[in-house]
Amino acid sequence: MRTSISDPAKLRQLIDREARRAGFDAVAVTTPNAIPQAPARLAEFVAAGFHGSMGWMAETLQRRADPSVLWPDVRSIIVLAMNYGPDRDPRLLQQRPDRGAISVYARNRDYHDIIKGRLKELAGKLVAVAGGDVKVFVDTAPVMEKPLAEAAGLGWQGKHTNLVSRPHGSWLFLGTIFTTAELTPDAAEEDHCGSCRACLDACPTAAFPAPYRLDARRCISYLTIENKGPIPHEFRAAIGNRIYGCDDCLAACPWNKFAQAASEAKLVARAELREPRLADLLALDDAAFRTFFSGSPVKRIGRDRFIRNVLIAAGNSGEGSLVASVRALLADASPLVRGAAVWALSRLMARATFGDLAEAALPGEDDAVVCDEWRSALDEATSKGTTA
Repeated sequence: MRTSISDPAKLRQLIDREARRAGFDAVAVTTPNAIPQAPARLAEFVAAGFHGSMGWMAETLQRRADPSVLWPDVRSIIVLAMNYGPDRDPRLLQQRPDRGAISVYARNRDYHDIIKGRLKELAGKLVAVAGGDVKVFVDTAPVMEKPLAEAAGLGWQGKHTNLVSRPHGSWLFLGTIFTTAELTPDAAEEDHCGSCRACLDACPTAAFPAPYRLDARRCISYLTIENKGPIPHEFRAAIGNRIYGCDDCLAACPWNKFAQAASEAKLVARAELREPRLADLLALDDAAFRTFFSGSPVKRIGRDRFIRNVLIAAGNSGEGSLVASVRALLADASPLVRGAAVWALSRLMARATFGDLAEAALPGEDDAVVCDEWRSALDEATSKGTTA
């Protein structure tokens, strides 16, 4: 026989208890009409072209901006957060240019899979005691989790546009449960950034045209993950050894001093993903790539885009020992990989040696973009007088 709970206070107690039991570190409630400013802000972002090639943001603009458009029956929104804080400052890895820096969130299992399963578990228990209907969302759905989390009181959107929490800093994964149940909403959180601009100043590519505004086209996370083509020349040196995403703006936030390292086993960095050697990554073919990143969100961008990123890091490393590994990739089947290999070699080889290599390789290259990479690298080498 099903136990029914109609008292909002008791229902909230159950939600809090079961959320903790499911491994969430914070839970709060808001209403679907709690982010009236979101539609205009999102429209401004898209109109400015800051979304880059992420066309789905424009396509889902109306649903994304208003939860009631996404699901007209929703009456309350439960926002849940899971801490994925690192046990050390991820920026320290920039001091080891022979290693690749993978964003903290991607160093273990794909958080979408972890969170969605637990949201469904919690949502099932809610329906069992309160009836009605529910829908669960992680950030692959057109839901603006960060404004909703701010409205629910879990934190506030910092100047880097990510959620900042007083107890957890900038290291929270978010998920939502839309429900037809009428729940008492929590009070919204206030902005505690003040005059601080640490996150803005930390960005290697100046991706913030103003506080609280992000131009994704300049963001290393966008460039290494969402961007499907060559990395634009103007950002390559600034990327350093960041081969998947970037944590600099998050790691710079002073509120991280209160954050704790993640305790969830599936969110603690796997040893092999904490500071992988560029030399090892350059050797990955498609099968080895899929095996190495099994279960990781890194696998979603595919081997070619990933190797592109690793080659940019190799070019920035100054490690002459990588030349042979990079040179081997000039014969790769992917033009994206070959083009990045050209740039990396132009940075790692002496000018004369690189010129000889170009003279031998260019006649056999049939991809226009790769040919442009050769010519651009040769022009730059000539203007600087050296590539080493």
